[in-house]
Amino acid sequence: MSNTIAVVGLSWGDEGKGKFIDYLAQKADIVVRYNGGNNAGHTIQANGVKYKFKLMPSGAPREKEGVIANGCVIDPKVLLEEIENLKNLNKKINLKLSSTAHVVFPFHRILDGLEEKTKGNYAAGTTKRGIGPTYSDKAARWGLRIFDLINPELLKPKLEKLYKIKKDLINVYDPNWDTDLDAIYEEYKSYGERLKSYVIDTAYYLNNVIDSGKKVLFEAAQGSLLGIDHGYYPFGTSSNSNALGISAGTGIPPKKIGKIIGMVKAYTSRVGQGNFPTELSNQTAEKIREQGHEYGTVTGRPRRVGWLDLFNIKYGIMINGIEEIIVTLLDALEGINPLKICTGYELNGEVLESWPIQSEIIENCTPIYKNLEGWSEKTREEWSDIAKNGYKALPETMKIYLQTIKNELNNNIVMISIGPNREETIELEDVRF
Repeated sequence: MSNTIAVVGLSWGDEGKGKFIDYLAQKADIVVRYNGGNNAGHTIQANGVKYKFKLMPSGAPREKEGVIANGCVIDPKVLLEEIENLKNLNKKINLKLSSTAHVVFPFHRILDGLEEKTKGNYAAGTTKRGIGPTYSDKAARWGLRIFDLINPELLKPKLEKLYKIKKDLINVYDPNWDTDLDAIYEEYKSYGERLKSYVIDTAYYLNNVIDSGKKVLFEAAQGSLLGIDHGYYPFGTSSNSNALGISAGTGIPPKKIGKIIGMVKAYTSRVGQGNFPTELSNQTAEKIREQGHEYGTVTGRPRRVGWLDLFNIKYGIMINGIEEIIVTLLDALEGINPLKICTGYELNGEVLESWPIQSEIIENCTPIYKNLEGWSEKTREEWSDIAKNGYKALPETMKIYLQTIKNELNNNIVMISIGPNREETIELEDVRF
C-alpha cells in the first residue's frame, strides 16, 4: 500500500476538493499543493469557521504540514495574507514553500487583463490574477522565482530586466502605464524577507519524507478538463490541473505516486468561457446555483451550471488513472425532478466513442441523456442526520442516482458529500494510505 494519495477534480473544477482534502488530512502527515496560483480557491467549513484558501494547502485548518511545491505560481502578498489570517485564528503555521516556484508581479496582473481583452472570442475568462502571464514567463525562461525573491542581490537586476520587457509590452496596449520600478522592488523585497523562513528545496524534502514512510496527500487546483495539455484549450488554465502534473509540479517520480482519487460533482459547473454542452439557462439552473452556492471562491462570480456530464468525466478518469471516486453536492439537487445525466455526445447523427478534446468539435455536439427521478427537499438538520446514519439513510432515488454514476463510470464510489461541513460526509469505503 502506498503512503501517498492524490485528489483531483475530474471535470471543470469546483468539485469540493477543499472539503475532502481537509477530511482526508486527518489521516495524512503532509498536504502538498502542486499546481496553480491564487486563481484557484478551496473552501472548508469546520467547527463553525469558513476557511477560504487561494494558495495555502487545505490541511491548514487541522494544522497539518503544508507544502507549496514548484508547480505553483505565488503572489506573495496573497500568501502572506493567508498566513496572517490563520495566525489570527490561532492556527499553527507549518508551511514549506518551494524555492523554485515562480512569482506573480503587479505587471502580470495588468497583462492578464489586457491580453484577455485583446483575445476577444478566444478569451479564457481568467480571474485576471496574473497567473497565465507568470506561467508564460516561466516557459520563456525569464521569470523570477522564490529563490530570487528571498535574495535581494538577485532580485534587483532580474526584476529590472523583466520590468523593462513587461513595460514595453504593456505600453503597446496602454502607452501611459509606468508603475514605479523601485516601489515594486521594495515591496517585493519585504515580501521575501517575511517568507524566507518557509523556503526550502521541496523536491528534495518530499522525496525524503515519502521514502521515510510519511503519509502525503497531493492537492490539485482546478479541474482536469481545464488543464493546459489535456484540457479544453484555450478555455482553461495555465498549469496541468490533473494527476499528470504531480511529478512535474513536485519533483516526485511517478512510481512514488500511489492512489489517485477523482472528485465528481453531482451536477456540472464551470467558470470562464467555452462551450458547455449540458449547461442550463433556466429556473433549474438558478435553483442548483443557489442550493449549491455556486459562486467563485476567488472572484465571487456566479458559476455556470448544468446536468452531470459523465462523458467528459470518463476522459478525466482515463488521463488520471482513476479507480476510486468521491461524489459531492448531492444535496444541491434537492427538489429537482426529473434529473438528467449525460452519458455521451452525438455529432452529426453519430454517437462519439470518446470525449472530443477540441473545443471546435465540442461546440457542435449534442448531449445524450438518461432521465432519473429526483429527491425531495430537506432541512440542513435533516441532511446532517442522514450523514450521521450513513448510506442506508439516503433517499432511495439518490441511491439509484449514485448507482447509475458507478455503473457508467465503472468506478467505486468511496465517499459522498451531502453538505458543506466536515460531518456531512458519508464514507462508503475506508480510504487508507
